[in-house]
Amino acid sequence: MSSESGTQLDVAIIGGGIIGICAAVFLTEAGRKVTVFDRTGICEETSSGNASALAFSDVLPLAHKGMIRQLPSWLADPLGPLSIPPAYLPKLLPWLIRFWRAGAPGKYQASLAAQAGMMKLAEAEWMALLDRSATRRMLREDGSLELYESEAEFRASLSGWAARERFGIGFRHVAGDELAALQPGLSPRFIKGTFVSGWKTVDDPKLLGKAVWAYAEGLGARFEKARIEHVGAGREGATLRLADGTARQAKQLVIAAGAWSHLLARPLGDRIPLETERGYNTTLPATAFDVKRQLIFSGHGFVVTPLSTGLRVGGAVELGGLDRPSNFARSKAMLEKAGRFLPGLDPSGGREWMGFRPSLPDSLPVIGTSRLSGNVFYAFGHGHLGLTQAAATGRLLRDLVLGQAPAIDPGPFSPQRF
Repeated sequence: MSSESGTQLDVAIIGGGIIGICAAVFLTEAGRKVTVFDRTGICEETSSGNASALAFSDVLPLAHKGMIRQLPSWLADPLGPLSIPPAYLPKLLPWLIRFWRAGAPGKYQASLAAQAGMMKLAEAEWMALLDRSATRRMLREDGSLELYESEAEFRASLSGWAARERFGIGFRHVAGDELAALQPGLSPRFIKGTFVSGWKTVDDPKLLGKAVWAYAEGLGARFEKARIEHVGAGREGATLRLADGTARQAKQLVIAAGAWSHLLARPLGDRIPLETERGYNTTLPATAFDVKRQLIFSGHGFVVTPLSTGLRVGGAVELGGLDRPSNFARSKAMLEKAGRFLPGLDPSGGREWMGFRPSLPDSLPVIGTSRLSGNVFYAFGHGHLGLTQAAATGRLLRDLVLGQAPAIDPGPFSPQRF
């Protein structure tokens, strides 16, 4: 009997992005029968077009990355690193207040410690998963180079580097010939940089996601293309109502639908303050410029990443929800800046893209059970760190679903912390 005719699924996962893929891997490896639902396909939406970083050293909560300090100047520039459409501001205000509060010293330290623990687990689990799935060949270990245009900008970064150092994250500040050697052809406007040797990227996030899914599929995971309109839960399991009017029953359910997840969580008693960061990029041909490693232009809110499939220029944040039309003037503005920062960059032949990053005010994801049912699990809200933290999230979900002792304390990621 098929699931359509009434057979109860074992574990259903809503979301075919990198979080859902990794959850499927860990649960399938543990012997569970997993069905992933997604409206588009496996790794076809936000997880397909990110900056490709496994950013294990990126432990600083956004509220303390200098964003609060730079907010007024950034907001004054509609094409700058952070944009809020004026008409969306009233709806966004409660989230912004929570974001501001998350920068308070006590909350910042707690978030920093939780993020550092999550990153340590993420690196260990990703390296092991790459080996198990025979995808280690897709890993690049070239490090990253964060760049500064002035002594003042460099000095402002030092407290953040000191915080990372407390958690054993290695880096070195560079200038002069060493800076030039790490990235030849860089504009002389950049006077200093910080090189993080442990920073990793992948060949292409979409290709990696599909390859890891192929491994899960080989173990028995299956995919069903469907839009889930509503979920319900009770003592016996969960009900998924599909856009075509049919329903599926599952013993256990994982909601990993990225920026849409909070909408599915609401009927289950959890009002989670998730906001959508709309990220933009342009992927140029690989011949556009010989970029040696991921370059981070933190003062401008974007990165340049060399991929096997091209050169990706992107980042920035537009807090604008799920429904507004794309504003590709933002990707064009980043590309224009990249041309000034990397003289000789060929800007032609690029593909523009926009994706939805699901972000919570304290920069920590939601990983845990719903308020109304122990059969429903959440895994979303990773912001810029979905790819980075996907394997750790998969591990934690497996522990929670199987009722095992979790690899790290899941308390800081509780859906009920809000």
